[in-house]
Amino acid sequence: MNARVESTVTDLRHDWQRGEILALFHQPFMDLMYRAQQVHRHYHDANAVQVSSLLSIKTGRCSEDCAYCPQSVRHRDADVEEHDLMPLDEVVAAAKQARASGATRFCMGAAWRRPKQRDLEPVLDMIRAVRELGMETCVTLGMLEADQVAQLREAGLDYYNHNLDTSPEFYGEIITTRTYQDRLDTLQHVREAGINVCCGGILGMGEDEDDRAGLLQSLANQPEHPESVPINMLVRVEGTPLAAAEELDPFEFVRTIAVARILMPRSQVRLSAGREHMSDELQALCFLAGANSIFYGEKLLTTPNPAADADRQLFARLGIHPA
Repeated sequence: MNARVESTVTDLRHDWQRGEILALFHQPFMDLMYRAQQVHRHYHDANAVQVSSLLSIKTGRCSEDCAYCPQSVRHRDADVEEHDLMPLDEVVAAAKQARASGATRFCMGAAWRRPKQRDLEPVLDMIRAVRELGMETCVTLGMLEADQVAQLREAGLDYYNHNLDTSPEFYGEIITTRTYQDRLDTLQHVREAGINVCCGGILGMGEDEDDRAGLLQSLANQPEHPESVPINMLVRVEGTPLAAAEELDPFEFVRTIAVARILMPRSQVRLSAGREHMSDELQALCFLAGANSIFYGEKLLTTPNPAADADRQLFARLGIHPA
């Protein structure tokens, strides 16, 4: 095996080659899990999981054509209850409820391609209000210009989520209305403003192993690793082009979590969308592979998520405590 793949757990690299990453994917499952656990325990509390909550503050009527997303105006057959930007008091009430359920970070998502200034201003108020509750804040609003990111920073934003979704090679099969470079440009603005980056991808969209390796390569070879790396399992929504996508082998999902942990050892790797369809056993394997962040709550933007009570029960069975 390539000597670079056998590097020590203290390595922090930004020069991973695709072949090295594929070599990790091709390791025997137990060897890969052992390696990921070594890395995870070196950098993190092995039994702690950070808990976030996600609220869709504006749903539907997005002009993008992301093949997985029911919020696109192009996917009119998708059953999504559209709503305009939520009032501030409703957002604060949701944040208080999330805090009471154990969440330490409150994430707000709005279905925009690129927010206008009139869109951004009420979101700034939401960020300030949630921060006053003592919670970390995260938003995902689409593409941003540098001056917009500066305003988010001034309001006290802790994290900005902007996923790469998949590999550069497979990206055009999923999205045509914005480029991979568009996404990288927004991430650069976020990083330059000093805001933490939340950036990951979606598995099960018809990509192959090389694409999964390519996604992780794009994430790990950024000048700084994203502080938070959400790994989503595609939720196949009727009315979207990916509604009939073939289900991904669960072990491939776990392998991706493990490789992400090895490549980005200090990052929080978040077990994200798709948990509603995962068994407790599969989620436990993901935690063993290095996932140390989840979303609480019954819905992730527009798709189901396990209830907070179910997550607390699973944590108790596994001896996991919220970070």
